[in-house]
Amino acid sequence: MERYFFRCCRFAAGRWGHGSADGLADSDGIAQYLRSLLAVPSRSMAIFPIRIYPDPVLRSEVEKIDVFDEDLRRLADDLFETMYDAPGVGLAAPQIGIAKRLFVADIGEGPFVMVNPEIVETSGEWTFEEGCLSVPDRFWEISRPSFARATGFDLDGNAIEYSGDELMGRVLQHEIDHLSGGLVIERLSKAERKQAIAELREAVADDRLGRP
Repeated sequence: MERYFFRCCRFAAGRWGHGSADGLADSDGIAQYLRSLLAVPSRSMAIFPIRIYPDPVLRSEVEKIDVFDEDLRRLADDLFETMYDAPGVGLAAPQIGIAKRLFVADIGEGPFVMVNPEIVETSGEWTFEEGCLSVPDRFWEISRPSFARATGFDLDGNAIEYSGDELMGRVLQHEIDHLSGGLVIERLSKAERKQAIAELREAVADDRLGRP
């Protein structure tokens, strides 16, 4: 099986060449591809800064979504635009500073949205190199259930379900973790987590001081 780098979830180099967006090399092309798949009129989208650990919004409680309207569609559009620009294969609303229970994803088989998602079934085990756009440029071998099934709603409020093993199962688990204030570093051993937090704090300090 081709080895993927899951960066909450970022593509490995050349990932687009193996998906349904074959040949799209830039964010404009990807955005055009997304609009064609969704079969909706082009609307203004925005690319948001991705919130980085230790931003407190990543730990905040998210609001359950009760209103399915144009504002929700616009939020989903903005999440897709930001995700593809990163680039990634999944992005949750808290990662752009919005504490709502929503994520978007596309593992190369077409984009999808889940509103108020919940994991309802898992099985098996799969160890995989996992990272996160909110914990950039760091990756760890992490074991999770290999299969996951999630239920939720689409942008019209219709009940939906997604399931899959390996990459799909991991995307579902990883993004829904974000909606509960979870981060990938919590999946590490105590020693690995301590080292990761120290490195992240040092990186934040270097960034603030403008050190290379």
